[in-house]
Amino acid sequence: MTTTSTAPDAGTDGRCEYTITRVFDAPREAVFAAWTEPERFARWFGPREFTVVPEQITMHAEPGGAWQVRLLSPEGGEHPLGGRYLEVCAPGRLVFTTGDPGNRDGAPASVVTVELGGVADVTGGTRMSMHQAGVNTDPAHARAARDGWLLFFDRLAEHLAGHPAGQETGR
Repeated sequence: MTTTSTAPDAGTDGRCEYTITRVFDAPREAVFAAWTEPERFARWFGPREFTVVPEQITMHAEPGGAWQVRLLSPEGGEHPLGGRYLEVCAPGRLVFTTGDPGNRDGAPASVVTVELGGVADVTGGTRMSMHQAGVNTDPAHARAARDGWLLFFDRLAEHLAGHPAGQETGR
């Protein structure tokens, strides 16, 4: 499994963006399902010590559809995240916004693009490229978000290794 990441960088328009590329030893259908099915998403999204309840996840994986998740901290705090799907092209591409609960103007915090492709040197493997471009995100927040994604993708790799698409899982 290989992971590469670019440092968050503010472009000429002031928007922070970065890319993370990771190779998973799983078919792209399984990786796509992990991004779009609540039961699978709950198994890897968020810090390891947090809880995500699949029944409390909203995922209408179609253009214009909403997604929402609540991360529950060990101390009982709730951290809602959500947004809208802009593109859903199974099993190769997913584009969605992420909302900033502290933003009262309703603007998305960022746009995430996930591209999934096959990997010739890993039979049935998938190269995932995730690009996040911030709309109202400062560089420090972008660095923290990127570091969080890197940890989340470790959990995604564990999930994919033990629970391929089509196989039922329990939390």
